[in-house]
Amino acid sequence: MLNYKHPRLAQGQWQKFSLSEQMANIGSEVERCFKWKRKKQMILANQAFERAVELLSLTILSYRTDGAKLKELLRVKECLIDSFAFDNRYSSSVQSWHSYFRPFNYAARLKVG
Repeated sequence: MLNYKHPRLAQGQWQKFSLSEQMANIGSEVERCFKWKRKKQMILANQAFERAVELLSLTILSYRTDGAKLKELLRVKECLIDSFAFDNRYSSSVQSWHSYFRPFNYAARLKVG
């Protein structure tokens, strides 16, 4: 059994959120990750990164039968891991991540999708 950071969400609560709400929550963790990285608080940055990847993985499981969504979610996960943990081959920036997740925050507030 995996040791989840969000055990309640992993047990099915996460699937009750809309895709916009899921992505907005992931975006919040990504923002925290880069905020702590900028402040050179790597333990906190790594913890936020792990939470973001976990939530993204739960979202991927939610949409594993939806080809279009699955493809984008897998690409987001690949780029996020590359951006934070590897060489940033895709040249992601804090601003590009902010721009990617901002519309999900807006949609989640409006209860859209």
